[in-house]
Parts: sequence; structure tokens; C-alpha cells
Amino acid sequence: MTSHLQGDDAAAAAPQQPLALPTEQRESAPPSSSYVYAIGRAGAGLDAAAPRLTGLRDGRVRTASADGLTALVSSVPADAFSEEGMKAQLENLTELEQIARTHHTVVEAAHTGTTVLPMRLATVYLDDARVRSMLRERGAEFDALLSRLEGHAELGVKVYADPRAAAAAPVPASDGPESAAPPVSPGRAYLRQRRARRQTQRDAYRAAGAVADEVRGRAAALARDRVAHRPQQGELAAGAGENIANEAYLVPTNRLREFHRALTGLADGVPGVRIEVTGPWAPYSFATATATPHAESRSA
Repeated sequence: MTSHLQGDDAAAAAPQQPLALPTEQRESAPPSSSYVYAIGRAGAGLDAAAPRLTGLRDGRVRTASADGLTALVSSVPADAFSEEGMKAQLENLTELEQIARTHHTVVEAAHTGTTVLPMRLATVYLDDARVRSMLRERGAEFDALLSRLEGHAELGVKVYADPRAAAAAPVPASDGPESAAPPVSPGRAYLRQRRARRQTQRDAYRAAGAVADEVRGRAAALARDRVAHRPQQGELAAGAGENIANEAYLVPTNRLREFHRALTGLADGVPGVRIEVTGPWAPYSFATATATPHAESRSA
């Protein structure tokens, strides 16, 4: 994840708002920037929600509004969230996890009360004046996105293939008597076991692919949109098995239970295949609210 600067010349030329601090406090206070978590409509409850939320570095969340839109922001140290500072933080898994967790907590808390556009992780502007300029300049785009997402939530669906679980599943009993099978040498028995394991592995992946296709078919009838993400690997993958499908669905809130019911039991009786449904979440995968690169604001 890299960090980019964003904003525009008009925003850069905007007058700076003076800080209501004595001269000695202004000189000693470290410079700060405005971190943006999400955008919603003005008057939709974000002003009331903001004081109850805690942002990065335990900062107080506030709002910045312009032209009928409101952004949730908090102050962050300018040096830590500069181009170089963000690069160092995003390369540190502990720091990255803390930023992601706090960002997600603020967005989800706001999402419980109204429709919001989650901003990309580490979207930072020089100050609130630049945030308001961004809201004015991209107001039509944000308004259209909010209208599209209103009354919807994101559900995540992952399909896993686990050859070990498939191999451990009970083998169906043979129709014939055990004495009907001729004895085999230990070497030949070993080769048969190896072939059986390879076949079990192939079968597990084929079965998982078939289940993933069935998921897409059923979800298409209930979801407004779908985004296919890269399957998760390593520490990002939860539970046993290999994640072969990682998808997000934009689902009307009045059909969330129906969506869950449609996928329930799809992997039952299929050894080595597992389905995981998560959410509802704020519509991260469908809110393309990204910032415009510029030399005086940052986004990663």
C-alpha cells in the first residue's frame, strides 16, 4: 500500500483558518493534518455521532461540512502521516493493523445510523479547509454514490477448499464383502494411498469451485452488485483450508436475512468445502470515494 498526495490548486489557494490558540501555544503545538474516515449527507446524524467516536491516536472525531455533505475527520500528527511517515507506518504490521482497526471502527459506527461512503485507508488532507474544498468539488460524485448505496449493506462471502478435511471424511462402505478384494503388497498399497490422496485433493478443489459457482448464482438474484476480491492468503486467511473465492455483495438491507438463508447449507455434505458469510458492513467495496492526487494532501 503506497501513499499518494491529493487535492487541487483551488484547494491549495484556499485561505488558512487561524488557530484559536495563544502565540506561545501555536509555536509549541506540533503541526497536524486532517484524517478523513467517511462522507455522508449533512443533517443525517454525523454531527451528533462524531463526539462519541474516537479516532487515530485517540483523537476526537469531528465533522467538516460543505454543500450538503459532511466528512468525519480527526487530527493526526503531520509528520507521522506525511508521505514518508505513512510509508513507515504501513510497512509496520502492528501500526497498519491499528490504523485499519480504528478506521473500520469509526466507519462502522457511523454506518449504523446513516449511509456513508468509507474513504480509503490513510486519506489525509492538510487541514479541514482542504476537506471542505474536496466536498465542494466532488459533491456531485459523492451525492450519486450515496444515492446508489442508500438502503444497502455489504456482505462478504468466502469459499474455502480443505483437502485435509476431505481426506479425513469417512469413505463410503464398499458394496462387496471385504474378502472379495485380493491382498496387495505394502508397496502397492502405499502407491494406491498416494493416488487416492491426490484424487481427494483434486476433488476438494473441484467441489469448492462448484459451490462457489452456486453461491454466485443464488447471490445474483438478491444482490444489486458484486465485486470479486483477490483470495486471501497467509495471515489474512481465516480458518483451515485455502480461500478460493473472496467476494463482496451489495445487498438491500431488507433482503439480508434472505441472502443468508439462500447460502445456508450449500456446502453441507461436501467434504473439504466451507462457506463463510460476513457482515453486514459499510459498503467499502462499492464506495469508490478515492482522493485525487496532489502535492499537498495524502491518501494510501
